[in-house]
Amino acid sequence: MGNEPANAKTDEAEQVSASKESTEEVAVTTAETANDQPTILGLQKTKPADGVFVESDHGYMVPYVVTIPGSDVKFEMVPIPGGTFLLGSSESEANRGDDEGPQVEIEVPPFWMAKTEVTWAEYRQFMSLYDKFKQVATLRTQLKTDKQAKKTLERTKALQELVQSTPEEVDAVTSPTPLYYPEVTYESGEDPDLPAVTMTPYAARQYTKWLSLVAGQTYRLPSEVEWEYAARAGSTSAYSFGDSAEDIGSYGWFVENSDDRSQPVGKKKANPWGLHDMHGNVAEIVLDEYAADTYEKLAKLEGATSQQAIQWPAKQFPRVVRGGSWLDDPAALRSAARFSTDDLEWKASDPNLPLSPWWYTEIFPAGGVGFRVMRPLEPLSKELQKKAWEIDAPELRLAVEARLEEGRGALETVGPKLPRALGQLEDAEVQKLLD
Repeated sequence: MGNEPANAKTDEAEQVSASKESTEEVAVTTAETANDQPTILGLQKTKPADGVFVESDHGYMVPYVVTIPGSDVKFEMVPIPGGTFLLGSSESEANRGDDEGPQVEIEVPPFWMAKTEVTWAEYRQFMSLYDKFKQVATLRTQLKTDKQAKKTLERTKALQELVQSTPEEVDAVTSPTPLYYPEVTYESGEDPDLPAVTMTPYAARQYTKWLSLVAGQTYRLPSEVEWEYAARAGSTSAYSFGDSAEDIGSYGWFVENSDDRSQPVGKKKANPWGLHDMHGNVAEIVLDEYAADTYEKLAKLEGATSQQAIQWPAKQFPRVVRGGSWLDDPAALRSAARFSTDDLEWKASDPNLPLSPWWYTEIFPAGGVGFRVMRPLEPLSKELQKKAWEIDAPELRLAVEARLEEGRGALETVGPKLPRALGQLEDAEVQKLLD
């Protein structure tokens, strides 16, 4: 038997199953207005007649679809009910790791989580910023001495405003440099519906910052607690579908059914809360620093919440990775299984010093590591935004600053106007300046 929670109270009873079609219909409704009242994406005041929803203090949380601004790439978020659960595995669980206990009761507020892992279609939108940021930097230099540049930019107001600004860290992101070894990173292929892989935790967190600032909702990586809570989906067993790995092939891609590569997201059965690939395909980076004794520390917190349980990192690695991947055996795909990053081993082929802050180089295991995004019900405070998005370790800061000084990194201000500004780089007259 798997672990039994002291109190597995959730709002799951408030949820009912829904088809993909009904989900998208709800999303369209919430993106507009209802009863002439302003709405927040994913929230509505009235109880849905059908489909998936979670009742909260702010209204009814419903699934929604986001189109990444400046593109036609979409991803879907689903509501996760709040509740309490036991983090970790019971001593009787087969293949249990020493770092999975003692079990700790944690209270988790409701949130939204991405239905699938971030795909290459989504991540490429972030990767494409590098060349565009470089072009903006070139125009910024030209603007100081070239009268034609000033005249040309007057006809592209959004771009002009961006070029005339000075990037400040609080409103800026660093974009990932081009891939070191595309043939390695794309070993599983480059299909847009494949999960993006080999990014570092810093790159993944910068992705969530960029996405938040251009999309208008606050996204971040899930914490380790939130990830396991969502993976369990109210279950207390080793997997969300039971204790036996006999049915793992219906729910996840792993070493025996993956054909030695990651697979398109969302092709296996979802867990009871509508999340795909929580078991396998790619392991997922979360917010927390890894320590084998984390749960022993958490056990000393009486009535701990998921917010209190976050182990905010103080060093570049090790960070927690959850869920197992296409490279792993079924035991690694258990809901409670924990793994950690190792930058020295995972960047063994990186020819640079300091090592890249944005990419791992080793397909084993980094080719099986990606991430998914979550959105808390309560928007992030400025303090939490900084913790969730920014540089959080001295050695990481040195690596980023070194890249920027070498001209191999790119830093630029991000906001709702950024997609329009970058789109104006395609203006024929602007391109003449850049040629």
